[in-house]
Amino acid sequence: MKINTRIALCSATLAALMLPAAAQINQRKENQQDRIANGVADGQLTAGETANLEKKESNLNKEEKLMRSEDNGKLTGADRKVLNQQQNQLSKQIYNQKHDAQTQNTNPKSEVGKRAENQQDRIAQGIKSGQLTAGEASNLERKEAGINREVRNDRAANGGKLTPQERRQVNRQQNHVSNQIYNKKHNGRRQ
Repeated sequence: MKINTRIALCSATLAALMLPAAAQINQRKENQQDRIANGVADGQLTAGETANLEKKESNLNKEEKLMRSEDNGKLTGADRKVLNQQQNQLSKQIYNQKHDAQTQNTNPKSEVGKRAENQQDRIAQGIKSGQLTAGEASNLERKEAGINREVRNDRAANGGKLTPQERRQVNRQQNHVSNQIYNKKHNGRRQ
C-alpha cells in the first residue's frame, strides 16, 4: 500500500512539473480550495478556522494579481518562487488546522445544528465548485462563526438549551446568512 501511495505521489508531482508555471499556481490554488472545502464539509475545520484560511487565500490571490499587474500580466521567476513559498506555508496551515483538536461543534440533532451543518455544506460546495471566491467564503465563515459563538454562549447560560426567543433569533440570523450564501454563489464571481 505504501508503494502505491508513493507511486501516485510521484506521478502527481511529475504531472505538476510538466504544467506551465501559471497552470501550476492555479492548480495549487484549486487543490487548496478543495482541501478547505473538504475540511468544512467533514467538520475538521471550524467556521473561524475556515474564515482565517480563506482570508489568507484571498490575500495571496491579491498579491498574485498585483505581481502580474507590475509585469504586464506575467509572473517573473522570482514572483513564482515567492508565491510557491507562500502556498507551501498556507498548505501547512490548512493541514495543521484540519488536524488540530478543534472541530465544528454543532449538535446535528437540533434544528439549529441541522441548519448550521447545511449552511456549512453549502459554503463547502461553493468553495469546491468555484462559485465562492476566497474573500466571499471568508466573509460567510466569519458570520457563521459569530452565530456559532452566540449559540454556544446562549446554551452555556441556559443549562445547555436555547430558549424559544433565542431559537427565533438564531433562525433569523441563519436565514440572513442563507440568503447571503445564495447571493454570493450566484453573483457571477468565480474563484
